Amino acid sequence: MAEYSRELLKGAADTLVLSTFAGGEMYGYQIVKELEHRSEGFFALKEGTLYPILHRLERQGLLSARWETMPNGSERRYYALTGRGRRALTAKLEEWNSFSRAVGRVTGGLTLDWNEAG
Repeated sequence: MAEYSRELLKGAADTLVLSTFAGGEMYGYQIVKELEHRSEGFFALKEGTLYPILHRLERQGLLSARWETMPNGSERRYYALTGRGRRALTAKLEEWNSFSRAVGRVTGGLTLDWNEAG
């Protein structure tokens, strides 16, 4: 599995987290597992990384949250996209796709083998 820099993740974290809600509401552990599954293990966020993102997105009005009591009496917090969150996700995906295409145009087909260059 490839490594990525924290700065790269920081720039994409909101888009990644918001994307997990496209299918409906989720709770924290479910989000972590969904990101891990969709990225084939590339993104393995820790709770210490995820929850500050969720709280910030909620403060920005992009996510709503509700508590649900489980049959065993414990409580679980579910998050869902708001209308504003759906619009923000659409904009972020458009921005990311444009960015990704531009990077691809610059780096497309480029392979570096510094051993050959001497």
